[in-house]
Amino acid sequence: MVAMGEDANPGSIPPGDPSGIDEPHDVLAAEEFAMPTPENRFPADPLGTTQPHDVLAAEEFGMPVPGATTDWKGDSTSSPLPLLVALALGLALAVFLLRRR
Repeated sequence: MVAMGEDANPGSIPPGDPSGIDEPHDVLAAEEFAMPTPENRFPADPLGTTQPHDVLAAEEFGMPVPGATTDWKGDSTSSPLPLLVALALGLALAVFLLRRR
């Protein structure tokens, strides 16, 4: 437990400003003495557009959540090309091995 002074009351209004000024008057040095920066501090967009157009990978490809259901189905119309390439390589290897005998 935090010790409080004799005149401290947890429900009381905090004491006023010791200077007696009721309006805000403290100024941070960063606000008072701002560092100048050039107007063109960012490089120009190589596409030449001024509208936002970049997409974060995290927005485009979200991480799966364990236990969550998705509406994503495997690509049932995938190309048979990888299977045909594998079969052709297997056939070529078999012909090579049989001719070597």
